[in-house]
Amino acid sequence: MDTQATAEKVRDVMFADDAASRMLGLQITEVSPGRAVATMTVRPDMLNGFGICHGGLIATLADSAFAFACNSRNAMTVASGFAIDILKSAKLGDVLTATAAEASLAGRTGLYDITVRNQEGELIALFRGRSYRLGERKVFDEGMPA
Repeated sequence: MDTQATAEKVRDVMFADDAASRMLGLQITEVSPGRAVATMTVRPDMLNGFGICHGGLIATLADSAFAFACNSRNAMTVASGFAIDILKSAKLGDVLTATAAEASLAGRTGLYDITVRNQEGELIALFRGRSYRLGERKVFDEGMPA
């Protein structure tokens, strides 16, 4: 299986069991080794008391893109930490896109930068995630049918 096919298989396997991402209506629109793009439309049930998208849900979108990017090589990987800066409010109906890109991968640790933008291309948030690979564990068995 080539690296792109592996990334796509990881996406499919992970998303099938990712109830949180599905509950939020997230879609993983792109995936490749070390990279992933996730989208989410801001719904009424995602608004806080000020009528803007809850910051935790923006972080969840970015965290999901991060997860798909750092697992894309079929090495089971988890977050060891992250930081997020929310730069602009997201509003009802906004389509948010989180683009995750690997900045560094060394041994069992990785560093990923994620931008979140709205449908106008405006920067909503910057997220940096730190990852840790869980030994030789895989997201899926390489012998699984495609």
